[in-house]
Amino acid sequence: MGIQERRERERQELRVKILNTARELFAKRGYEAVTMREIARRIEYSPTALYGHFVDKETLFRELCRQDFSEFAQSLLREVSNVHDPVEQLCHAGIMYLSFAEHYPEHYRLMFLAEHPDLPPTEAERNDPTQNAYVFLRALVVVLIDSGALRPELEDVDLVAQTIWAVVHGAAALDVNRKQTDDWLDMRPRAERFRATLELVLRGLMRKPEEQLVKMARALGTLDGVVANRTSEATRQSPAAPRGARRASSAKPATKDSARKPTRSRAARARR
Repeated sequence: MGIQERRERERQELRVKILNTARELFAKRGYEAVTMREIARRIEYSPTALYGHFVDKETLFRELCRQDFSEFAQSLLREVSNVHDPVEQLCHAGIMYLSFAEHYPEHYRLMFLAEHPDLPPTEAERNDPTQNAYVFLRALVVVLIDSGALRPELEDVDLVAQTIWAVVHGAAALDVNRKQTDDWLDMRPRAERFRATLELVLRGLMRKPEEQLVKMARALGTLDGVVANRTSEATRQSPAAPRGARRASSAKPATKDSARKPTRSRAARARR
């Protein structure tokens, strides 16, 4: 490796170190309380070294959010890439969301819980499901409505998408902050809470919830993120469809053009 290549590698390693340290501090103390000098002191570099990568704290924070939200959205797409049934796609996405909060609590706190400046999405990010998880969720809800999977009165795409998000986010946020409740609340095991969250979504939204709970059980049994009691009592009483009888839906992982009408609200970033 030549001198230039080694310098570039070291520069990238320092950049990653800056971002990881900043994420931890922002998540724990909030954006306003953290200074560039504090970040520099934590990684044992001079503030000048930080400014060589980011001109100010806001630029650093924007890059951190851009990376984390992009990876989060791409993780959702990867999770459903080989799943064709839209209800199972929803279950897989929900499990991935909950697993993300479980395994990356600092990322989750910064993205969805910590106080920070409003960062509206760029035009490129606004309607791109590889950068914007809400675009993926909204497009999936369109497929669920068009396929007749949801209750007939549920016609507002954004209302349904935002309700799903609210329920799953609530379970994830409670888990991330569970240490604050340990002294006074007897929390149920994580696997039971996560399974109940998905079941609540399906029972509340689906036209035929008992049939869809079988798909939830299938999703819980094939993903690594959540190891749960795989079925509710209703699911255990419902016969699973034979493998050969499973029909492939026309549903695909969300694409840029798959949503009916792109939203331009703050929710489009799926950040807070």
